[in-house]
Amino acid sequence: MIDTLTQWSGELSGLLWGSPLTLLLLLGTGLYLTLRTGFVQFRAFRHALALTGGRYSSHKDVGEVSHFQALSTALSATVGTGNIAGVATAIALGGPGALFWMWVTALLGMATKFTESTLAVRFRQVNERGEVAGGPMYTLLHGLNMPRLATLFAVFALVASFGIGNMVQANSVVDGLSYIFPGLKDNGWLLGVVLATLVGLVILGGVQRIARVASTIVPFMAIFYVSAALLVLAAHAAAIPAAFALILEHALNPWSVGGAAVGEAIRWGVARGLFSNEAGLGSSAMAHAAGRTNEPVREGLVAMLEPFIDTLVICTMTGLVIIVSGAYIDRSEQLMGAALTAHAFHGTLGEGGAWVVGGGLSLFAFSTMIAWSYYGDRSAFFLFGERAVMPYRVVFTLLVVVGAAVPLQLVWNLADITNILMAIPNLIALWLLAGLVKRLKNEYFSRPHRRTE
Repeated sequence: MIDTLTQWSGELSGLLWGSPLTLLLLLGTGLYLTLRTGFVQFRAFRHALALTGGRYSSHKDVGEVSHFQALSTALSATVGTGNIAGVATAIALGGPGALFWMWVTALLGMATKFTESTLAVRFRQVNERGEVAGGPMYTLLHGLNMPRLATLFAVFALVASFGIGNMVQANSVVDGLSYIFPGLKDNGWLLGVVLATLVGLVILGGVQRIARVASTIVPFMAIFYVSAALLVLAAHAAAIPAAFALILEHALNPWSVGGAAVGEAIRWGVARGLFSNEAGLGSSAMAHAAGRTNEPVREGLVAMLEPFIDTLVICTMTGLVIIVSGAYIDRSEQLMGAALTAHAFHGTLGEGGAWVVGGGLSLFAFSTMIAWSYYGDRSAFFLFGERAVMPYRVVFTLLVVVGAAVPLQLVWNLADITNILMAIPNLIALWLLAGLVKRLKNEYFSRPHRRTE
């Protein structure tokens, strides 16, 4: 029964994430919003950076966390296994050109993130204690009066939080550390208990504690991983120009590499790029809804930095390491996902490369768990009220142990399915409310003292 369900769910997951229609819908939404917002991701990029530094902010504004903390929390969820395993899978199956199409998803995804997070702040709900609840379910409910679609989004997000945001991440930590300590694989539950304790200590304190921890972990883990990648690239500096030329040729030149090769590059690059930065899924909008601001556009501008950091910086580092090291050439079938990335780092850094991948996976996965716990927390609150929040947090913590101890292909499949299903209600809201976001953006930048510097 379980084997049959695993096979069925795997086929459905592959159909949903591999469907040209799905990828075209997500990319098409990004292109539409880029045009509708007047290329906001390019024209307001410097202003977005200034906002994360605390400028234009006031403690008197409504919200629970700063712009930087909201960005860190959202990045905690997106910077994860997709940056290590997802990039490697895209290149292994789609060739070097897949990295170019990941860049395309990031650039267009910046406009998507801007739109969904602007709407999340515009339609968020704040109680008498100043606690915030927001996200696509509140946008659908208050912005479009679509309670059924709002409920559907919350249900899918709640289920996804236990899968992609919990058990599969715990399993990834075990996999990452097992690369360094092979004996750990048979005692994953012990690591699960440690992880569950750490996760519980963070998430039981609510969004403010999650944001404080995330704003500490995210910069550290990004610097740690990118620095190691730069060491590898420095050792292969002469190969970098050729690597970029190879990426562009495999992405755009069907006469040279063949139409099928370009098609595979598009398919895997777009799929893994969207999986990594989650643009269009609506998940990170829940974190940005808690941002301390009275200007919805400000939080939207901060949110659009996520795909830039996640995909254009961190995923690019992974991809370039794999390409310049030649690790993807003549690889064995076992070298897929995180193992291919580890092989690429190991070739230059030796055993230190294994620590980069194992340690990076562990940090990325832990940060993803604490961020997704908040997404599930807000979904439980929307569906069942305040009384469901603490039980949800307790169950979420306990499932970390389960995730570390058992094989999880079925959970991976279900998580992928619910993840993409989250996007459907969210995309409906983005298309129907794009005009409102355009008006809010124009109003914001029409005030001379708030123009982009």
